[in-house]
Amino acid sequence: MNALQKLLSSKSQNLLSIYFTAGFPELNNTATVISALQKHGADMIEIGMPYSDPLADGPVIQQSSMRALQNGMSIKLLIDQLRDFENSKKEGNEFPLILMGYLNPVLQYGFEKFCSDAKSSGISAIILPDLPIAEYESHYKPILEKNGLSFIFLITPETSEERIRKIDSLSNAFIYAVSSSSITGKNTDMNAQENYFRRLKEMHLKNKILIGFGIRDHQTFEAACKHASGAIIGTAYIKALENSNDIEETTSKFLNSILQS
Repeated sequence: MNALQKLLSSKSQNLLSIYFTAGFPELNNTATVISALQKHGADMIEIGMPYSDPLADGPVIQQSSMRALQNGMSIKLLIDQLRDFENSKKEGNEFPLILMGYLNPVLQYGFEKFCSDAKSSGISAIILPDLPIAEYESHYKPILEKNGLSFIFLITPETSEERIRKIDSLSNAFIYAVSSSSITGKNTDMNAQENYFRRLKEMHLKNKILIGFGIRDHQTFEAACKHASGAIIGTAYIKALENSNDIEETTSKFLNSILQS
């Protein structure tokens, strides 16, 4: 089992995943952000690989991607940063790290090399929202499995039961339930999506569900956790980092406000 699978087998509720964009706010902040998130209560971390045309991302994450690219971030540099961080860790200190991005830059890097490098850099899972299921199953699944990497699929309120069950059968970590059919950063009324979340719960899927998009504070985190095993926060944390002079302090305050610890 990779670190993400181990976490999911030992903790079933109130899981908190935090997304940040690699290379934001500064090029060399990757290790600092990861360390701060680990220290102050995140259960897993999604590391965004910046891309110039991020289809699912709202303006805040889009702007963070553009700034990261302007700073000089690339997949190669990110892998180097992650490998240095992995090598600096104490032995046995496993923590679930997830790479999230888009297919085109990964194909340019080379999919097999990307998976191999991701594994050696301490990555547990990959999210590529624009990778079609059929292509994943026919071509990319064996490569990910060879490297011990989980693949995370996204679903929305419009996703059919047939497709959700197909995704569940192909998954071995968690399913990312987008709270509404919109871009990231939109405020979402979790209670208004209750029918969607109830439908997922009544399907008795084998994989845990984490809810993303619109989770921004303690109230929305708690609401999401009533319907699923946990939640994913991105835009709100990027906003907190944007004007931060002290990543450690900013992260501590942010996570304390979410977890109310």
